[in-house]
Amino acid sequence: MERSLWGHLPLLMRSNSKESVEYILQALWRTRKTGLDAADRDIVRDMLQLENDSDLDPLLVCLRMLIRRFVYENVSKDDIHKLFPTEVLPELQRLLTLLLQKFQREWRDDLLKDQVTLPRLKAMTWDMANQDAESINPVAVINLKDETSTRHISQETNVV
Repeated sequence: MERSLWGHLPLLMRSNSKESVEYILQALWRTRKTGLDAADRDIVRDMLQLENDSDLDPLLVCLRMLIRRFVYENVSKDDIHKLFPTEVLPELQRLLTLLLQKFQREWRDDLLKDQVTLPRLKAMTWDMANQDAESINPVAVINLKDETSTRHISQETNVV
């Protein structure tokens, strides 16, 4: 992470409660695919008593990067402190560590739900057949069975 981004983290100390910081982290996770909408941005800006987006945007980028590293790299409880450089205030590190630990399981579960599982081929059979009595072209009948279900997929293909 860029060192200059870390300088924006102390803005979180402007919030009047741990719950406000918790709300910000949850909002960033909830909107990880779409970005914060105008209403959420206004709420966060008010929580942190910020005048404009020029202070808010770098903080949000920093927090998103922190969350992403924490969740995607599956950082252990004992290694969370390694995410922060020494310039981050210890009380801020403790607060963020506590909140990240609180949401780790939920966010990891969300990631697993987002993953697409491709079917695995379990069996394949094929046979040659004539489509009907009038047809002189043979047809290959291919049956596929995947590992994730008991469904069978049958495909007929003309053989040339």
